[in-house]
Amino acid sequence: MAGKGGRAIDITAGDCIQMVPLAAEATKASGRDRGYRSAFFYQLVRSLGRFPDNAPASTRAFHVHGQMSVEEMIDRYGIQFRPIRDLLVDYLRELQAGSDYATVLQLSYVLGKLFWRDLELHHPGIASLGLHHEVAAAWMLRMQVKTTTTVEGGELVERHTPRLSAIQHLGNVRTFYLDIAQWAADDPARWGPWVAVCPIRDGELTSGRAKTAAARKSRMDQRTRERLPVLPTLVTAAENRRQRATQALAAVLATEPGREITIDGQALRRAEHSPESGTHLWAEDPATCSRRDLKAEERRAFWAWASIEVLPLTGIRIEELTELSHHSLIQYRHATTGELIPLLQITPSKTDAERLLVISPELADVLATIVTRIRQPDGGIPLVSAYDYHERIWNPPMPLLFQWHWRLEDRPLSPNMIRQLINDTLASTERTGASGAPLRVTPHDFRRLFITDAEMSDVAADASFSGRRERFLAGA
Repeated sequence: MAGKGGRAIDITAGDCIQMVPLAAEATKASGRDRGYRSAFFYQLVRSLGRFPDNAPASTRAFHVHGQMSVEEMIDRYGIQFRPIRDLLVDYLRELQAGSDYATVLQLSYVLGKLFWRDLELHHPGIASLGLHHEVAAAWMLRMQVKTTTTVEGGELVERHTPRLSAIQHLGNVRTFYLDIAQWAADDPARWGPWVAVCPIRDGELTSGRAKTAAARKSRMDQRTRERLPVLPTLVTAAENRRQRATQALAAVLATEPGREITIDGQALRRAEHSPESGTHLWAEDPATCSRRDLKAEERRAFWAWASIEVLPLTGIRIEELTELSHHSLIQYRHATTGELIPLLQITPSKTDAERLLVISPELADVLATIVTRIRQPDGGIPLVSAYDYHERIWNPPMPLLFQWHWRLEDRPLSPNMIRQLINDTLASTERTGASGAPLRVTPHDFRRLFITDAEMSDVAADASFSGRRERFLAGA
């Protein structure tokens, strides 16, 4: 308004887009590292109802990076020999139509950085895909090792560890050579000049894949054995933390601002300016003056509990968890008995195949609690737009189940937030691993535990992991 005049109601979404980088630069100049990133001003203006329906829900849409072109993917690595750079761009563009964005991005990293840029750094002036035996052998040895640089005691320290995905990357490079040779038969003018003998033999990949698979299975089995006994403790801890946070929030809400109350043996005084309707509800320790946000604690405890309950009861992936919506809850009537069977519809993810899960009574209770929490006064579920970190796009607004309210915005829980909530709960149990370090879990650990428990219980998991809807319904 200071720059363009007018009233607050005249502000457009375009004005906000222009303001975000200007405000960030201004605050960086004043000493703040990240600059101004608050979305509150945008939410306030958007709440006036003057923005179009397709306007972003918050300024978060202005900060994330969208999809890169294949040229941008390859140019990140500074390839010196232009013809090879152009070849890699053309190759990725050919694959782009039949692959998702994450796959093409990963392939650009393998071919652009790990393969050709590495060859340029060790063999300046290299200009052919036809590699001498010594050059190819040295490159494959370097591919087996991952080098990381850290700062310890003020000095740079390099660490060399085995690259767990080396065989997969070698397979990507071999496929690149074979694709060029095959495409040259159809379009010799375009691809023929680049046909060369592949330096990676199929036998090397076959034996390497077997060793890699055996090593991976050993690691995952050890990880499962270490975490399976911890699951009951984690579930109990999540439930206890949720109950304590709920009780503490209720107690502070029932206390007048400025009054003291004792919660779990700790004296707290409700802050003077802490309205019940706000996102925060502050209470401070009179002795130390440290503050606690009781609403944030309850919010985090609830969604940690919800995640820790749903993941082991379903065995779904973290991407599938964040994509669960109110539309995922469906019913099927048995053709013979007429019984209504509640089902959880899992949207296609890794396998690009729909799956259906029978909702157990325990899972039904958890899902009902989640729906009750996020349901609006009119009975509807808020529509939120989630950012797909793999595809780098914003998904259409959906009535997602894993969402929370932040200031004026309903916001989906990100996979990183769910991981953090789970491990915060696990840290409260003070459980350690075989090395003595604090134990950590990933959402995918719950999937492995689910499969292991199903195998130990001799329970068929077809309904959970089959990609065919008809097969499951026919056996229901």
